[in-house]
Amino acid sequence: MTRVAAIDCGTNSIRLLVADADPATGELKELDRRMTIVRLGQGVDRTGRLAPEALERTFAACREYAEVIKEHGASRLRFVATSASRDAENREDFVRGVVDILGVEPEVISGDQEAEFSFTGATKELTGRDDLAKPYLVVDIGGGSTEFVVGEEHVRAARSVDVGCVRMTERHLVHDGVVTDPPTYRQLSAIKADIEAALDLAQETVPLTEARTLVGLAGSVTTVAAIALGLPEYDPSAIHHARISLDQVQEITGMLLSSTHEQRAALPAIHPGRVDVIGAGALVLQAVMERIGAREVVVSEHDILDGIAWSVATGDEAK
Repeated sequence: MTRVAAIDCGTNSIRLLVADADPATGELKELDRRMTIVRLGQGVDRTGRLAPEALERTFAACREYAEVIKEHGASRLRFVATSASRDAENREDFVRGVVDILGVEPEVISGDQEAEFSFTGATKELTGRDDLAKPYLVVDIGGGSTEFVVGEEHVRAARSVDVGCVRMTERHLVHDGVVTDPPTYRQLSAIKADIEAALDLAQETVPLTEARTLVGLAGSVTTVAAIALGLPEYDPSAIHHARISLDQVQEITGMLLSSTHEQRAALPAIHPGRVDVIGAGALVLQAVMERIGAREVVVSEHDILDGIAWSVATGDEAK
């Protein structure tokens, strides 16, 4: 066993996994997994820069994670940064802050690399299951981008497109600095047009409709699943590998997009940091399922973070 740490810093959240990994058996034993909403991508779509307050929220989470990593004695750490820090003009401020706190440089990876990690993390433990046909389509709906990956044991095709719950919310649902509750018909039409255009783009590279099993990752998908399951609070063990039907996704998406901030905040399964962006994220999931004709989505709590951890354990950091 090798004790490793992995950090995934996305547009909306930063997450940590500390685990013991055994490449010989394929076992990844989780020791600590946590998530903090930092909204690193706040305003990036509009300004092209990381906001000072967003950087400070992110650095505060990094300081907390540094203590956790030290307590567990993880021997190796990999820090992967995704969409927001790829796009920002002042990304060097972000890099310097992370190095000062954690001692490693964040790797601003490409969308294709994101997709590779997501696929590994989501499907490694599905191998051998007869009830889930291949090929898999892994869809990772993030804050700034969504990754699509088709594969069997390995990735066959992948594409990252710039639609995510934060980007779509800020681009279409914010008026005079305030999120519209509920959104207007015109706003929803604009979001749907962006999502459909992104799906067209993804389909140029990834054979979406060849998939036999849809695997959904990240906070928008897991939150929709928590609502569908009627959980009194967010419970990863109940959500992991839950199968949510298209009918349920359509019903929940409609509910989220017709509700106010207060109504969404009252749902115990929604993290406070997702209250304003979950409607757009659910709409992305619904559009994907409708496009490929999926009757259900298999929800995974294991995603890019687990893939990053495996890359550390197997010595594939350079990939």
